[in-house]
Amino acid sequence: MPLGLKRYQHEGHLHFITFSCYQRLPFLSDDGVKKVFIDRLEELRWRHAFRITGYVLMPEHVHILISEPNIGNLASTLRVLKGETSRRLKDGRKQFWQRRYHDFNVFTEEKRIEKLRYMHRNPVARGLVERPEDYRWSSFLHYSTGEPGPVEIDSKWTAGWKERSTRSQLTD
Repeated sequence: MPLGLKRYQHEGHLHFITFSCYQRLPFLSDDGVKKVFIDRLEELRWRHAFRITGYVLMPEHVHILISEPNIGNLASTLRVLKGETSRRLKDGRKQFWQRRYHDFNVFTEEKRIEKLRYMHRNPVARGLVERPEDYRWSSFLHYSTGEPGPVEIDSKWTAGWKERSTRSQLTD
């Protein structure tokens, strides 16, 4: 870790994480590459027991709003995510990801909403789509429709699904 960098983890906060492709090259431009990343993210969410509140995959970087994992720590979880995706996606490149990540603690509802809006508007701001709902590589559609997507999002809808599932298991 760079000298003087202080990360605030084990505080129970959400973390707005950003990491970039090597030299900010657009390695995530291809839908197949994005699908591999999404599949690994969802699988790792189960293995390390963390919640995902939002995400967006841009051509050369990723934003994720996540909780701290129940298994391992945030730094090791991100190292595993980047390592597993890099092994699958490197395809002869020197490296796939930049070495570090940016971590911003989110501990208020206002900041959570701000970060979600930022992520969901990012593809529009970059000119990739005209409206957030036109971009399939983010959590926006979950928030606008309540429908499940390729990554389970921790939201009022999923809380309801989990509650109903738990109740039905108790009554069976």
